[in-house]
Amino acid sequence: MSTTPIADLALVSDRHSAGLIGRDGSAEWLCFPRFDGPSVFARLLDDEAGHWAIRPAVPYETTRRYLPQTMVLETTFRTGSGTVVLTDALLTGPDDGGHRLGVGVPHLLARRVSGVGGEVPMEIEYRPRPEYGLIYPILSVVDGGVTARGGAEWLVLTTPVALGIGDCTGYGVFTARAGETWLFGMHRSTLEETPARVWDQEELAARLDGTIVAWQSWSNLHQAYDGPWRDLVHHSGRVLQALSFQPSGAIVAAATTSLPEWTGGERNWDYRYTWVRDASLTIGALWVAACPDEASDFFAFLTTAAPSLGKDRALQIMFSVRGEHDLSERTLPHLRGWRASRPVRIGNGAWNQRQIDVYGELLDAAVRLERQIGDIDDDVRRFLVTCADTAAERWMEKDQGIWEIRGEPQHFVYSKLMCWVALDRGIALAGLLRAQNRVESWRRTRAEIRETLLREGWNNRVGAFTQAFGSDELDASALMVPIVGFLPASDPRVLSTIDAVADRLTNDQGLVYRYRTADGIDGLAGEEGTFLLCSFWLAQALAMSGQASRARQAFERAAAYTNDVGLLSEEIDPDNGELLGNFPQAFSHIGLINAAWAIDEAERTARGGGAAGAGRGNGEGRMA
Repeated sequence: MSTTPIADLALVSDRHSAGLIGRDGSAEWLCFPRFDGPSVFARLLDDEAGHWAIRPAVPYETTRRYLPQTMVLETTFRTGSGTVVLTDALLTGPDDGGHRLGVGVPHLLARRVSGVGGEVPMEIEYRPRPEYGLIYPILSVVDGGVTARGGAEWLVLTTPVALGIGDCTGYGVFTARAGETWLFGMHRSTLEETPARVWDQEELAARLDGTIVAWQSWSNLHQAYDGPWRDLVHHSGRVLQALSFQPSGAIVAAATTSLPEWTGGERNWDYRYTWVRDASLTIGALWVAACPDEASDFFAFLTTAAPSLGKDRALQIMFSVRGEHDLSERTLPHLRGWRASRPVRIGNGAWNQRQIDVYGELLDAAVRLERQIGDIDDDVRRFLVTCADTAAERWMEKDQGIWEIRGEPQHFVYSKLMCWVALDRGIALAGLLRAQNRVESWRRTRAEIRETLLREGWNNRVGAFTQAFGSDELDASALMVPIVGFLPASDPRVLSTIDAVADRLTNDQGLVYRYRTADGIDGLAGEEGTFLLCSFWLAQALAMSGQASRARQAFERAAAYTNDVGLLSEEIDPDNGELLGNFPQAFSHIGLINAAWAIDEAERTARGGGAAGAGRGNGEGRMA
């Protein structure tokens, strides 16, 4: 059973794969050759599932940081006899001036040990366990390294330190003295590819330095945001870049699977996939914290992977990073889970759920990128028109909602809201989509959805828009009412909803729950933590309503849960403040970026004497 605190982890990425490095210098998680590939190291989910540690062999204290403008990790170990620095990176391809980070990656985790003061005895433990810990490979010493043979992976460890082999594990010791440097690297290939190899020290050093330069070139070229919390926003933009799959433009929800939403509970899901649900929020965040290129790449991926409508024109809600549709879920019973949180799952059973909100999220993303997609081809044009038409036809249906409820379908308010968004944005894009002949029909249905939402979604007893028609349950997704422009943020019903969420859907620290999980209303047993995305939504909605001071307070409460290297998980344990859920969570960083931007806009409006809070629409239609 793994007990490593989630906050002790730091992300490394080559925009194909992701690894997590612990504060103790152990690679606790690494998947090759892509984010959703089988793990090589998975000690995060079971002590026996593989890791690679490089650390002092004597007591030490640790500080960490990412090198400026990069996702290259630097860990400093201070001991009684000296200081040593460990630098970790998944190697990117060569720097091309920051334009396409992650092209031509070698699939290699590089680790540099630098003695910076005194001398420090060091130890190495190399325990590869491919396929989520199922395979105990045969390790063999070769000149300059160690090979690992077994299963579909061919792994070669480059090591300047001789390792002894025992129990399918490599062990070694050395002394790090001031001014000396050692380069290690684990290179991966499959049996069909050019075999992985031992790298010489100069080549590894040059490629590691080149990876640092490549990240810095990308940051300098793409990151221009200059508002509040600038460093946090820029870093969150790099996290989104690190969670993106360069070959396709897909962005995964998180780098991990099965880190639980409640310690010991069953809410353990595989988040290494791309959700249509995230589209418009992600693209908005990329515009603020990265650049239009990344946003356009993500949209291009979605409009390539998504156009496969079934007989009922249902749009699948999620895909693999290469666009595969079948994400069938299964459990891995041999893994004990993080802090005994079982089951450990790979795949995600939500892939074939019905969620009617996705049409609105795709069309909202299209509106945000209207200038960039002016030359869309006829296939994409027809697909987007079909999305609007399908929203108009299906908005009255029940579904599983934004939170992928595994209970009975309901008439979720958020789902209806996003059907309204689909038609609103379809009307705005009618010229681009060559769909002027549909505008009158779309307007009629948009008005019908609006009337129904105001009648059935608003609950006078609760004083808020609620989770579902006829429900008294609060749901943080109601904060999207002003964010998508359905009603102005100054509308009394919006203000009342904001206050209801702030007063009745938060814990003592002011963090927001998605909804209350009591009585298994979502079809699952147990509880979950407070949800960071929803906490940032509260800050964003407060900013849009002109309450900048309250918005700042809400933002800073949520942002305080970044770990020491600026990463956010999905949720926070309300009892002890620990990070919970898959990590790092794209949604949390997206929420941070969008909330910071909204607060900046609100404060600029206030300084200029204008009225804040109109949102992206006027309550009747974004551009109609």
